[in-house]
Amino acid sequence: MIFEEAHLQFIKGHLTDRPAGERRGRLERGHQHAETLFLRNVWWPLRGTFTGLHPEYEVTDWRGRSYFADFAWLPGYVKLLIEIKGFASHVRDMDRQKYCSELNRETFLYAMGYHVISFAYDDVEQRPELCMTLLRMVLSKYQPSEAPVSRVQLMEQEVIRLAVQLARPIRPLDVEEHFDITYKTAIRILRSLTEKGWLLPSPDAGLQRIVRYQLVHGVLEYFH
Repeated sequence: MIFEEAHLQFIKGHLTDRPAGERRGRLERGHQHAETLFLRNVWWPLRGTFTGLHPEYEVTDWRGRSYFADFAWLPGYVKLLIEIKGFASHVRDMDRQKYCSELNRETFLYAMGYHVISFAYDDVEQRPELCMTLLRMVLSKYQPSEAPVSRVQLMEQEVIRLAVQLARPIRPLDVEEHFDITYKTAIRILRSLTEKGWLLPSPDAGLQRIVRYQLVHGVLEYFH
């Protein structure tokens, strides 16, 4: 199915599910060029389906007021909100009160179990491959809820994330404690990533054995 046909069915389906009122009106008014461009350039090439995705999704902010996120991805227990932000509306034309409200809203939504991620309109339009890579990294955390993935692959992804978080060469002990696995299993995962060219072993000068590993490539490349 081509994007245009799938997108038309996607919007029509959500309009049908929404009775007359603000929720329907918001979808008719709010789903415009930027949102469609995100679906065309980023979401559709990456996912090939709109399953679990909801446009102009209504949530309540900390004041009890309705707020409509550009998209919500809700495949089961996951609650991910996606915003497409243009420079003019979200930076240039934003006053201090609006800025405070946006930060308060995102913090409140996080407390309510939502994860909010934002993409710049310029990146969606001009650098969609970067948006796809970043979105792939986010969605890969929830991949088990979508389709079976090997345990080794999931652990390798998490080791890459852990190496970035540590901001220093990663040790077998770090992997052992993070996953609560044996030291031998930790070594096996690190060696696998080394053989694939993502980690570079660093031997201890005194002991002449490998005690730490450092990232060779940028983390974004791993998730391409």
